[in-house]
Amino acid sequence: MTEVADSIAGVRTLISDAKKALIAEGIASPTVSLVPTMGALHDGHLALVDKARERGHIVVVSIFVNPTQFSASEDLQRYPRDLQSDRAILDGSAREGDRSIIVFAPSVDDMYPNGPTQTTVTAGRAGSTLEGRSRAGHFDGVLTVVAKLLNIVAPDTVFFGRKDAQQAFLVGRMIADLDFTTAIEVVATVRENDGLALSSRNRFLDEKERRASLVLSHMLEAAESAADRGIDTVIAAAQSVAMGEPLVQVDYLAVVDPGTFLPVDDDYRGKAVVLVAARVGTTRLIDNETIYLG
Repeated sequence: MTEVADSIAGVRTLISDAKKALIAEGIASPTVSLVPTMGALHDGHLALVDKARERGHIVVVSIFVNPTQFSASEDLQRYPRDLQSDRAILDGSAREGDRSIIVFAPSVDDMYPNGPTQTTVTAGRAGSTLEGRSRAGHFDGVLTVVAKLLNIVAPDTVFFGRKDAQQAFLVGRMIADLDFTTAIEVVATVRENDGLALSSRNRFLDEKERRASLVLSHMLEAAESAADRGIDTVIAAAQSVAMGEPLVQVDYLAVVDPGTFLPVDDDYRGKAVVLVAARVGTTRLIDNETIYLG
């Protein structure tokens, strides 16, 4: 079952009480896992929760639609919110013997009592490309709220999905740069049977758009199949797939070095990440895949 805290003080109390109970059971140093989400939970989130259960004695799932990572032109008000449904999904995922999950579902006023914080975390150069170029200020908002969550929950490990690869990279770099004691674990993307990456925004697709959205995963498959022929061929192969679907407008297609998240040079060889973002109708989707350039 889930226990819900709607305030910072409340979640700290629940975590403290859970640790005391575990210590009383003989677990000397209970560990805490954090899964940050914006709600609208799906099987991709549950994969993170499963990993969190494996790694920690106490699992905290934050559910907070963070306004500071949305620009004025984005879909903040449209973003789905249904805490009751999210709790039911978490309860339904529990297996026999699982401990309760602590859900941290604060209000905007609780997280930002004086409005957006004057102190922020800046994502830097790697945060101004790709998603950061299309969504100005997005990653500064993400990193600032994640920093707050790490300080509030004090988890031993925090879990992110690989679908949001740039976000996971930037959070990992922030943790290293600012000497957080939390470890980050990035969990593989969960896909539908036909290859579409799970996303809370998939629910906005109509039937035709849902079929058209498969272009993103097909672009990545084409890129991977061309990886031994160099960067130009990788890009051309992926672009050729997108050209055949009028409902899809590609925002960006890029190949980056996973160590820096900056575009690779023409002579780059080795592990790389192909990323794509596109609008399918009015819904913006992202996806990525790791390839090995030969």
